[in-house]
Amino acid sequence: MTASDDPHVTLARRLRDLRDESWPGKRITQSDLAVALSVSVPLISSWESQTNPKVPPENRLRAYATFFCTERSVARSPFKLISLTHLTEPEKARRQELVDELTALRRQALGDTASTDSAPNGLWRFPPEHTITIVCSELPDRLKQLMPYTAPDSPDHCEVYRYADLDALLELYGHIRAVNPTSQVNIRTSSELEPDDYTTHLVMLGGVDWNTVTADLLTRVELPVRQKTRVLESDISGFEVVSQSENRTYEPVLRKEETREVVVEDVAHFYRGPSPFNVKRTVTICNGMYGRGVLGAVRALTDVRFRDRNEAYVRQRFSERGPFSILFRVLVLNGKVMTPDWTQQRIRLHEWPSEAD
Repeated sequence: MTASDDPHVTLARRLRDLRDESWPGKRITQSDLAVALSVSVPLISSWESQTNPKVPPENRLRAYATFFCTERSVARSPFKLISLTHLTEPEKARRQELVDELTALRRQALGDTASTDSAPNGLWRFPPEHTITIVCSELPDRLKQLMPYTAPDSPDHCEVYRYADLDALLELYGHIRAVNPTSQVNIRTSSELEPDDYTTHLVMLGGVDWNTVTADLLTRVELPVRQKTRVLESDISGFEVVSQSENRTYEPVLRKEETREVVVEDVAHFYRGPSPFNVKRTVTICNGMYGRGVLGAVRALTDVRFRDRNEAYVRQRFSERGPFSILFRVLVLNGKVMTPDWTQQRIRLHEWPSEAD
């Protein structure tokens, strides 16, 4: 294979061409680009090397696409990335073209010939053969007794009826299995967890009222967000943010319809960070004040129409490996959960770490 045929060199040459040729008359040095992407100059040099190129992580290629999709990135010095929320529709389309092109070149350089239609890498992709444990809330006995087939001695007993947030569980379990085909994916209630389960990748569904492990984790991680418990089931409650810059509670919005209250806007929480039980594994919390919020937190990164843009927002906004938290609205229209778009500022209520941290 000649150097010109080497897919590593092909990717490196394309990255250099983007820097040298995107905007004639506008000189962009490796140092300029390094500042904009928040990386070192030697790293940019290694990605563009024609003799010994290094393959950039996918999130860095997405940052390249964000930078080179609009000339506004170089409108003033120092150059910088334009927020995804401030891109125009043509700029977003150009960015997606570059993302598709650069990630395809990256796959070729890594020898990955999988179709671009296969499941995305995403935040739900874990290292091969790592065990993932989804921890669900279990419905209280008083609620299970109202449902048929929940009694173990029933001829038509259905064990999954005991899980709360069953719609969120089905959505998430199927997606995680699809993008982690070599991994064992377990479903447990908080009372069923064994010591070995705690040291896997943990994914928490549901909040502090019924999921005791979520409640425990929120006291162990460094996070200014806490979910307030409901003394009575009719209580609204909410998520409390306590920090140097803010002390506020975010509550769902309910509307009176005849004799009952219906949720028209829930508050949901997504958290990802290192596990306090095993630093080489992660813990993820998908939570809401009601089941609608839990489903919205899950669909933010599983819905094919929204997961790529939400994933891109996370990768641009937060550190590659650091913990992060997003508190956001989940709209409910005619009883149906609308997938949240994290690129919309009105949807995001609180983010941690803040941009000032």
